[in-house]
Amino acid sequence: MAADVRVERDSMGELEVPATALWGAQTQRAVNNFPISGLTMPRQFIRALGLVKWAAAGVNRDLNLLPADIAEAIRAAALAVANGEHDAQFPIDVFQTGSGTSSNMNANEVIAHLASAALGAPVHPNDHVNMGQSSNDVIPSSIHVSACLAVAEHLLPALEHLTKTLEAKAADLKDVAKTGRTHLMDAMPVTMGQEMMGWAMQTRAGHQRVASALMRLAGLAQGGTAVGTGINAHPEFSVRIAAQLAEQTGIAFRPADNFFEALSSQDTVVELSGQLKTVAVSLMKIANDLRWMNSGPLAGLGEIALPALQPGSSIMPGKVNPVIPEAVAMVAAQVIGNDATLTVAGQAGNFQLNVMLPVVAYNVLQSIEILGTASRLLADSAIAGFTVNQERLDAALHRNPILVTALNPVIGYEKGAAIAKQAYAEGKPILEVAERETDLGADELRRLLDPKAMTRGGIKG
Repeated sequence: MAADVRVERDSMGELEVPATALWGAQTQRAVNNFPISGLTMPRQFIRALGLVKWAAAGVNRDLNLLPADIAEAIRAAALAVANGEHDAQFPIDVFQTGSGTSSNMNANEVIAHLASAALGAPVHPNDHVNMGQSSNDVIPSSIHVSACLAVAEHLLPALEHLTKTLEAKAADLKDVAKTGRTHLMDAMPVTMGQEMMGWAMQTRAGHQRVASALMRLAGLAQGGTAVGTGINAHPEFSVRIAAQLAEQTGIAFRPADNFFEALSSQDTVVELSGQLKTVAVSLMKIANDLRWMNSGPLAGLGEIALPALQPGSSIMPGKVNPVIPEAVAMVAAQVIGNDATLTVAGQAGNFQLNVMLPVVAYNVLQSIEILGTASRLLADSAIAGFTVNQERLDAALHRNPILVTALNPVIGYEKGAAIAKQAYAEGKPILEVAERETDLGADELRRLLDPKAMTRGGIKG
């Protein structure tokens, strides 16, 4: 045997494992069996897996099922895993056994190895670390715990930051009138503040949608064990482990209302993914509006100038691109694609177990992570710092023939349409043509055609 490997054993026999690895035979079999993508389980998932093992050992100790010294060694090792001290010891590909058994055994073996070393006595990965548990309830529980933590700690604060940034920008621009657009065509005026507040309402509603899923996400499968009946788990295990996790994280975890549903379906994560997709759609809309408003600077709309962050072309000197909105739009596209994967994975609940759990974990956690990061980036590197081209706004606004809409109650739709066409054909301001084609005086026309007066109404912003 080479000096850089050691022999480990499991129920299938002997297997060589790297000498420095903390994992055992079952992890190594999974490494050998699934050389598929090079993608491993996310940090947040490993954190949650460690927390579940930490809580389980504490419950089994309190129920006098596990000796206190073994339990404490397991808990110390599990917290080290949760804190990210051993992430390199979790090498298994995302595309593995659908139950996530390989990842559960990976955690059991690493924690048992660490606990054995600390205790100076054998700690068994199945009999001790996995006591009262099955991969079939550990992995769904870890998905819920990791998603709850990622949403509460990362995504919701980021969405709140984006909303407040938009609201602050709206307040700054509340008196800046501009040409509104429908069908990408000139329409009645709005203020930039109203436009920003529309975006802010999207992100605030997205925050509320995502937060609403947390109540259901806090229900854990832990205690259902293999098929939902709770075989080999103490009757109090589910309540006690949820309480330990709640105390450790500050999130009100509880046992799932029905373990058979919790093991066999991922409906709650599919629901959450749908809310994440909605946030992605909102961010895509905001990002694309910013790109249009920034377009130019000469041949586009040129209404705003986004912060210049980097050269925009390898061949065209002086070109600066809207790189942040573009990146955010790509994040949105990824999240929408992840939702499609999660939808397919969610229906893979064959009888008593969903068998696409690792890909569920990977995709939902990626969506949460990149949406949160992109929201802060959009707020800080695009929205907070863009400037307004007032001259360009005013020039387009006062030549907008659609302003004639304000005259409809006075001169009628048909006469208004004729004036609008004439103004457009002559390339003249609507005020000038209306003064020539109606009996209304200049002062009255200026009052009726005041763009800012036309923006009053709707939601203030």
